[in-house]
Amino acid sequence: MHTYSTRKEVYSVGSRVGVGKESDIVMVADERGVQCILKIHRLGRISFRTVKSNRDYLKNKQSGSWMYLSRLAAMKEFAFMKALKEEGFPVPEPIAQNRHTIVMSFIDSFPLRQISSIPDPAALYSDLIDLLLRLAKHGLIHGDYNEFNILIKEETSTTKTDEGEEEVIKLVPIVIDFPQMISMDHQNAEMYFDRDVNCIKRFFEKRFHFTSTTPGPFYKDAKKTVGKGGAKRIDATLEASGFTKKMAKDLEKAIQEQAASKDDEGELGGDEDEEYGSEEDDEEEEESEEAAADEAPVEPSASGEGEVASKSGKENDDIDTQKFSRLAVADGA
Repeated sequence: MHTYSTRKEVYSVGSRVGVGKESDIVMVADERGVQCILKIHRLGRISFRTVKSNRDYLKNKQSGSWMYLSRLAAMKEFAFMKALKEEGFPVPEPIAQNRHTIVMSFIDSFPLRQISSIPDPAALYSDLIDLLLRLAKHGLIHGDYNEFNILIKEETSTTKTDEGEEEVIKLVPIVIDFPQMISMDHQNAEMYFDRDVNCIKRFFEKRFHFTSTTPGPFYKDAKKTVGKGGAKRIDATLEASGFTKKMAKDLEKAIQEQAASKDDEGELGGDEDEEYGSEEDDEEEEESEEAAADEAPVEPSASGEGEVASKSGKENDDIDTQKFSRLAVADGA
């Protein structure tokens, strides 16, 4: 936090608005009082109940340490978020990154998983599939494209009719969470692409009782569009930012390990210290890994203002359903 404060990127720290196995989400504000999101990556901090079974994975101080892996996740997410924003994708504004943390803009929105009904499921489904295909055109697969990593924002505009002005409300998807993003050239690209597509299909069928009559999209077709029409290959951005192939390999292994841990134990529950360890453990880990972590390059701070942005990671907050006139929000969905 000292670094962010010195660079005048964070002035005050608010409450924690989300917690999970991979990260904590904290509300912060800059000197102007503009709210932002501080994301603290905790990748690799598996439950103490599984540490013994993962001892071989964690014994390498550099490639297996919590702080090193979390730093990699933050570096990768910031680099991709910045590149995606520059290409006009609907993502939070990346503001700054330091060690295993990221500051991004706050988006007033709700996670898709909390929404129980919408007036036009077909339109939102089409927007989400178009986003997935647009990512592919730029050489990317999200890798975890589901209701937990998609926020829905309501945008209001007015249009003129014969009877005067009419308010038009549009539901706009915002994509978050990029540490697991991979290239369309990845050896398992087709599997990840198909999984992303099927996650959206299953959610819309189950939640909104909507099934698309259009087959696909399919990886082989999306692959043909990569780089077409002047689309920039964003998948090349990561290595250009200083994120080496070894870093990518270490991070991918950690993400797979984290997913396996989730499957074995279920979602985060019980006492947080039992799952993650104490704050003192965090400080000791950071001190012991500081020298090694500093060897890795850090993407410079973005210059975006971040005046509009995200309740990403929001868990079970009470929701004012009157705020979103076009949405019915499921309590605790």
